[in-house]
Amino acid sequence: MGTADRPVPSPRPRLGVFKMASCSGCQGVLVSCEDELLAIAGAIDIVHFPEASSRLAEEGPFDVVLVEGSISAPEHLEQIKAIRERSAVLVTVGACATSGGIQALRNFGKLEDFADRVYVRPDYLATLETSTPVADHVKVDYELRGCPIAKRQLLELLTAILKGRRPEIRNESLCLACKRYGVVCVMVAHGIPCLGPVTVNGCGAICPSLGRGCYGCFGPKEGANTQALAQRMLDMGIPREEVLRSFRFITGYAEAFREESVRHE
Repeated sequence: MGTADRPVPSPRPRLGVFKMASCSGCQGVLVSCEDELLAIAGAIDIVHFPEASSRLAEEGPFDVVLVEGSISAPEHLEQIKAIRERSAVLVTVGACATSGGIQALRNFGKLEDFADRVYVRPDYLATLETSTPVADHVKVDYELRGCPIAKRQLLELLTAILKGRRPEIRNESLCLACKRYGVVCVMVAHGIPCLGPVTVNGCGAICPSLGRGCYGCFGPKEGANTQALAQRMLDMGIPREEVLRSFRFITGYAEAFREESVRHE
């Protein structure tokens, strides 16, 4: 999940939290850590977190930075490059920052078509032609996936960075979580489309445990065999259009899912 392996300077490493194009849900996960946040605040000096603190934001340098959101507007390009220059460790958090998120679905069409339908004066818009993950523009040290990210993975990553070790975040499919928790396979038992076999686990199989197929919120696992899963869906009688929609959702612009969806256009 990451490339950085150097310990962060101590004591009291300086943490910055930044937002690009996103809903702020992943920042909400950090705030919702509640009791754990007190320990985090005691170990890290949170010097930039506009959405959760009235403290006057600082411009850096930072020992650790969490970035939520995709690069969707011209100012985002300038901001992310400046943030990278001032950060020892840069972590992207959430589907938007790691794969482009829902807003990246516009990349499959023409921007002007969407703008004309949504905005009365689309000529007022200042936006990029595409919405892309942070890693397309600057070096990223670690990624935390999900929509939103998982609390336990966030705490593990912050702890690992503080201790100077690699975070223990597994590259395993969601199917393993279903097996672990005794969740009946919705594809086998009910014929419901599910991206579990090709999606990295992080949520703990929330949707399958409620009788729904996985939507791929945490994105494709490494080595995901998307073609085999798509063919299995077709063999089950699932229409090709529905197979396309299954791969083109929350993390639909992630490379493996993007390539599979294009095969079914």
